[in-house]
Amino acid sequence: MDTLGVYISVPFCRSKCSYCNFASGVFPAAYHERYVGRLEHHIRNARPQTTALGAVVPTHVDSVYIGGGTPSVLAPNLLQQLLATLRREFSVANDAEITLECAPGQLSDEFLAAMLDCGINRVSFGVQSFIDREAAVTGRLHNRQIALRDIERVRAAGIQSTGVDLIAGLPHQTAASWQESLSTLVTSGVNHASVYMLEVDEDSRLGRELTQGGGRYHAEAVPTDDQVADSYLEAIEFLGQNGLSQYEISNFARSGKESAHNKKYWSRRPYIGFGLDAHSMLRRIDDGAVRFSMSDDLQTFLDGAGFIDVQPVSRQQALEEACFLGLRLNEGVSLAALAAEFGDLELHSCQPVVAELTGLSLLESSAGRIRLTPRGRLLSNEVFGRFLRDRDVAEPELVAVD
Repeated sequence: MDTLGVYISVPFCRSKCSYCNFASGVFPAAYHERYVGRLEHHIRNARPQTTALGAVVPTHVDSVYIGGGTPSVLAPNLLQQLLATLRREFSVANDAEITLECAPGQLSDEFLAAMLDCGINRVSFGVQSFIDREAAVTGRLHNRQIALRDIERVRAAGIQSTGVDLIAGLPHQTAASWQESLSTLVTSGVNHASVYMLEVDEDSRLGRELTQGGGRYHAEAVPTDDQVADSYLEAIEFLGQNGLSQYEISNFARSGKESAHNKKYWSRRPYIGFGLDAHSMLRRIDDGAVRFSMSDDLQTFLDGAGFIDVQPVSRQQALEEACFLGLRLNEGVSLAALAAEFGDLELHSCQPVVAELTGLSLLESSAGRIRLTPRGRLLSNEVFGRFLRDRDVAEPELVAVD
């Protein structure tokens, strides 16, 4: 029986990072209560709304991910109210993985107490860099001391599953400073790490400065693509040597501490997203699946917009998704499992793409599985694009980096 993952978007921040293009920003606290009210409305009405789309919503929830944005900017009572509504409408397992994203320096004692009361058992810290200058020039409001202090505060409170996000390619980052961030992450004792290569969107402040010139956001100090790639490869080697093994393109964990929620995305298990720019993928009542999202405009969302951009997923599209999402995982994709789910004929249609990518040393095959090579991970967007067949599929919310 399918279980459900729930993603809840909280798009509020105390500052907007220069590289960020997420649907998040700095808004008055007066918006918070109204926003949580809309979230609760959508949670209460999820079943009739999704049934109208021909989708099935599993009743049993085994993972919840509260991201953003910076969820810890909410008042503690709003977090408690939100999780109470979720538990009234869904059967949340006692051992469910419940993750909350947190920005260092933005976690009050009162909010931490509310997290424990709500059953939060996993925290992901958006550190991005343990080097004070690198954090400051991108708009982060913490330094290394604050980040390490908050990691320890959360553990001391009883939440043992902790993770840190880092970004390779921030302005002023050097090989030495990157190594220092990696070393600090390891010594901090966290059991999960997410490492992202900086991708500067043209709509971000840093992106506009890169294309138009200027020095306010330190665009001139952004490392080259080759330097960023070298940093990523260094992270894979160094973290692996220190007990944090890579299990997905951007994610590393100690044994048994992988993100259960994010693995739902890569294995195409059902999940539903509530809130600004949240995405969902559910099984259909008849056959196949359906993807849909919510508005990425805050005022439109607050005014009552529901699920939008509804896209039924055909059997062939589902096979393509199973390939390119599964390839994100280091274990790769089982050809026998694909054949069992989709049939040999459908699987055969992917063979030319697999053969081409294998010939380019982007994929490798062994023991009945296909997986990305190290070079393939560096060029993963290009690899995945070969499976999409001119189709635009929105990326799910994977651990956010804002």
